[in-house]
Amino acid sequence: MPASSDRTRRQVRLSRALGLPLTPKAVKYFEKRPYPPGEHGRARRRNESDYAVRLKEKQRLRAQYGLREAQLRRAFDEARREPHLTGESLVELLEMRLDALVLRAGFGRTIAQARQHVSHRHILVDGKIVNRPSYRVKPGQVVQVKPRSQTTVPFQVAAAGAHRDVLPTLPEYLDVDLEKLRFQLVRRPKRAEVPVTCEVQLVVEHYSR
Repeated sequence: MPASSDRTRRQVRLSRALGLPLTPKAVKYFEKRPYPPGEHGRARRRNESDYAVRLKEKQRLRAQYGLREAQLRRAFDEARREPHLTGESLVELLEMRLDALVLRAGFGRTIAQARQHVSHRHILVDGKIVNRPSYRVKPGQVVQVKPRSQTTVPFQVAAAGAHRDVLPTLPEYLDVDLEKLRFQLVRRPKRAEVPVTCEVQLVVEHYSR
């Protein structure tokens, strides 16, 4: 079985376990089988413990950004030091990651593809190559696909708007010129605008226990 099929199946199972579709391909499977995976998934009882509920919410946030546990924990510790509500700050900081914004702008179809674009050195920030997906974009910075990469098929597909049908509405904190494969982070995102599904207070409670 090809690696991509394996990856798709894993994402579908994870989507069903977490209760939300994580990729466009997972959507149709998720709609047909919205219960958790496994033979007892349909009959599984919903009286989960408080700990299980909080853990699941944390896992949902992790999965939507494709993060390792240590990465999410670091972001939480930073959010806790900010003079805002910790949960809201956490999502806002995660949303300013370069890979997350490359996805939101429509340069990729999934967070995994957006991360690959960054790590394979296709992305410029203020004219310089940045290959760290975790790089935090600052308001005012301009992100674009480097000229040589713009002529390749994946980016030509993106420039034609092919991913916009499966992505959320473009948030107001981004100014995107898709044809030129370029965007600017206009300002810091606000939690209410960020298109992730998460009860952030449960994540805060999980880490604060």
